[in-house]
Amino acid sequence: MSKGILTKREKEVFDLLIQNKITSEIADKLDISEKTVRNHISNVMQKLGVKGRAAAVVELLKIGEISL
Repeated sequence: MSKGILTKREKEVFDLLIQNKITSEIADKLDISEKTVRNHISNVMQKLGVKGRAAAVVELLKIGEISL
Protein backbone atom coordinates (compact mmCIF):
# COMPACT_ATOMS: atom_id res chain seq x y z
CA MET A 1 0.00 0.00 0.00
CA SER A 2 1.38 3.40 -0.93
CA LYS A 3 1.78 6.45 1.25
CA GLY A 4 -0.88 9.09 1.21
CA ILE A 5 -3.91 6.88 1.76
CA LEU A 6 -5.30 8.94 4.64
CA THR A 7 -7.35 12.07 4.23
CA LYS A 8 -6.18 15.08 6.22
CA ARG A 9 -8.99 14.52 8.75
CA GLU A 10 -8.30 10.79 9.10
CA LYS A 11 -4.67 11.60 9.82
CA GLU A 12 -5.73 14.14 12.46
CA VAL A 13 -7.96 11.53 14.11
CA PHE A 14 -5.20 8.90 14.20
CA ASP A 15 -2.59 11.40 15.38
CA LEU A 16 -4.86 12.04 18.36
CA LEU A 17 -5.61 8.34 18.84
CA ILE A 18 -1.93 7.55 19.26
CA GLN A 19 -1.79 10.26 21.93
CA ASN A 20 -4.22 8.10 23.94
CA LYS A 21 -7.18 10.37 23.24
CA ILE A 22 -10.60 8.78 23.48
CA THR A 23 -13.37 9.29 20.92
CA SER A 24 -15.06 12.11 22.84
CA GLU A 25 -11.76 13.98 23.31
CA ILE A 26 -10.95 13.66 19.60
CA ALA A 27 -14.43 14.91 18.71
CA ASP A 28 -14.06 17.93 21.01
CA LYS A 29 -10.58 18.78 19.76
CA LEU A 30 -11.55 18.57 16.07
CA ASP A 31 -15.01 20.10 16.61
CA ILE A 32 -16.80 17.13 15.04
CA SER A 33 -19.27 14.57 16.44
CA GLU A 34 -18.19 11.33 18.08
CA LYS A 35 -20.02 9.47 15.30
CA THR A 36 -17.89 11.28 12.71
CA VAL A 37 -14.75 10.27 14.62
CA ARG A 38 -15.89 6.64 14.62
CA ASN A 39 -16.70 6.89 10.90
CA HIS A 40 -13.19 8.16 10.13
CA ILE A 41 -11.68 5.30 12.13
CA SER A 42 -13.94 2.75 10.40
CA ASN A 43 -13.05 4.14 6.97
CA VAL A 44 -9.34 3.79 7.72
CA MET A 45 -9.77 0.23 9.02
CA GLN A 46 -11.65 -0.63 5.83
CA LYS A 47 -8.96 0.95 3.62
CA LEU A 48 -6.30 -1.07 5.43
CA GLY A 49 -8.32 -4.28 5.62
CA VAL A 50 -7.85 -4.59 9.38
CA LYS A 51 -10.16 -5.08 12.33
CA GLY A 52 -9.77 -2.76 15.29
CA ARG A 53 -8.14 0.55 16.04
CA ALA A 54 -4.94 -1.02 17.35
CA ALA A 55 -4.42 -3.01 14.16
CA ALA A 56 -5.03 0.14 12.12
CA VAL A 57 -2.45 2.06 14.15
CA VAL A 58 0.13 -0.73 13.73
CA GLU A 59 -0.46 -0.85 9.98
CA LEU A 60 -0.29 2.94 9.63
CA LEU A 61 2.99 2.99 11.54
CA LYS A 62 4.38 0.22 9.32
CA ILE A 63 3.58 2.08 6.11
CA GLY A 64 4.75 5.42 7.45
CA GLU A 65 1.37 7.20 7.40
CA ILE A 66 1.71 8.17 11.07
CA SER A 67 4.59 8.25 13.50
CA LEU A 68 4.93 8.11 17.24
